[in-house]
Amino acid sequence: MKITKKYVNKLSYDIVGAAIEVHKSLGPGLLESVYEKCLMHELKLRGLIVNQQVVVPVEYKGISVEAELRADIIVENLIVVELKAVDAILPIHKAQLLTYLKLLKMPKGLLINFNTTSITESLVPLVTEEFSKLSDE
Repeated sequence: MKITKKYVNKLSYDIVGAAIEVHKSLGPGLLESVYEKCLMHELKLRGLIVNQQVVVPVEYKGISVEAELRADIIVENLIVVELKAVDAILPIHKAQLLTYLKLLKMPKGLLINFNTTSITESLVPLVTEEFSKLSDE
């Protein structure tokens, strides 16, 4: 399968659908770790390849730094999904996801907050230069 912008966006749509399903079932107010486990299950039910708590490698001036950075979920080795269960998404949350995307060289990320009344209204999709390199079709 050729990886295109269209494919990555379709994958994003599927991930958001899975998050909505989890949110509809559980509602707001739980720990992030609970939503993460349920979303992992929902994504697997949809036949997606998912990895959880993926170590994000950090290189600084030619050396590998053990930094204990972990991305919550990576879907199909293309999209980083960063989960939150907070009152409001802050600029630092977006910066965290952008940094993960840059370090992992991934085209797209989704910042999903489960402590909300609407997943789609609080959703923050981010794309990188890697996304712009993909063909449209």
